[in-house]
Amino acid sequence: MTSPTATNDTSPEALDVQLACFRALSPQERLHKMAASSRRGRDLALAAIRRHNPDISDREVRLRYLALAYGNELAAEVREWLGARGR
Repeated sequence: MTSPTATNDTSPEALDVQLACFRALSPQERLHKMAASSRRGRDLALAAIRRHNPDISDREVRLRYLALAYGNELAAEVREWLGARGR
């Protein structure tokens, strides 16, 4: 009963086991795992931005992540907002 997946690096059998494990979780456990996965993704993206731009500030790293995750328009608004507050 394998569901389609966006990746092709997982065997159908392994995917079936993974889905069975997720289905066995309580809603709270699923939420916890989703939040942890989201944090890991964010942390990996921030690390990649830092690695590719070693001379930029932490603020700039966060703004570049914001642009990647939520779009250039929001990042520009946040940059402007921070600038107006002297940050």
